[in-house]
Amino acid sequence: MRLLTDILKSKQLTFSLEVFPPKTEKGYLRLQETLGEMARLNPDFISCTYGAGGGNRERTLDIAAYIQTAHNIPAMAHLTCVGHSRTQIRAILDEIRSRNISNILALRGDLPAEGWDGAATRDGFRYSSELVAFIREYCGRDCSIGVAGFPEGHVEAKSREADALVLKEKVLAGADFVITQLFFNNSDYFDYVHRLRELGINKPIVPGILLIRDYQGMIRFCKQCGTAVSDEVHALFKPIADDPGKILKTGVEFAVRQCLDLIKNGAPGIHFYTLNKADQVAEVIKNLSAAPPSS
Repeated sequence: MRLLTDILKSKQLTFSLEVFPPKTEKGYLRLQETLGEMARLNPDFISCTYGAGGGNRERTLDIAAYIQTAHNIPAMAHLTCVGHSRTQIRAILDEIRSRNISNILALRGDLPAEGWDGAATRDGFRYSSELVAFIREYCGRDCSIGVAGFPEGHVEAKSREADALVLKEKVLAGADFVITQLFFNNSDYFDYVHRLRELGINKPIVPGILLIRDYQGMIRFCKQCGTAVSDEVHALFKPIADDPGKILKTGVEFAVRQCLDLIKNGAPGIHFYTLNKADQVAEVIKNLSAAPPSS
């Protein structure tokens, strides 16, 4: 299947989607139906997240393989190193390649509540940069490797500048492109790109956009991952928090405005966090496609 590095090089603008593995068989069957709806949007690729500690690893790879075989769309499998030894990571990479999956998003993963020291206790990796280097050495140029970027800085970083240096380590280790965590202030993304360019990082930095469909759920998630919720978002969504229909409509309108500004100012693509729903992203892409080039 086509490498994402080639897609990002050949296209001025990409659109991609992210899904997550459902916990039940019923949810998995429902996701297959949703993926059919998403496939009709002609995304450049679809990524699938990875359960904490690899709990949903098999399902992640099942979904990624299904995306490619059922819809002929390149898939990107997330891979975290938390909870895995080097031997286990090597076996997972063998399985990824056996399923013809050529694109990996390499992540450290969320640390367990009880703490974790992968390098010291499990012959593993402390940092995602170490995972990137391992994948690159083991797989060579047969795969493309993406990494996560944090426009507002990772929650564990001492500063945004320190966080940018961590991203540089991931690129030096072999990463091909960056997909950012969600954000609501586009200035955070543009400032982030500037910081990285100043460090000599010239890889594509694809903004990740959350499609808001649940105000309170979004607040909880952003608190967990360290994303600031702008005053504009609060003003738009708090008054309609109990009206699902208005939330969905406003979520589409907000995402369209955000994406148009990103595209106008040079973003290489948009990666949508879909929450396993196709309705909003379909509306957003339709509106973006209909917008005049100068928007």
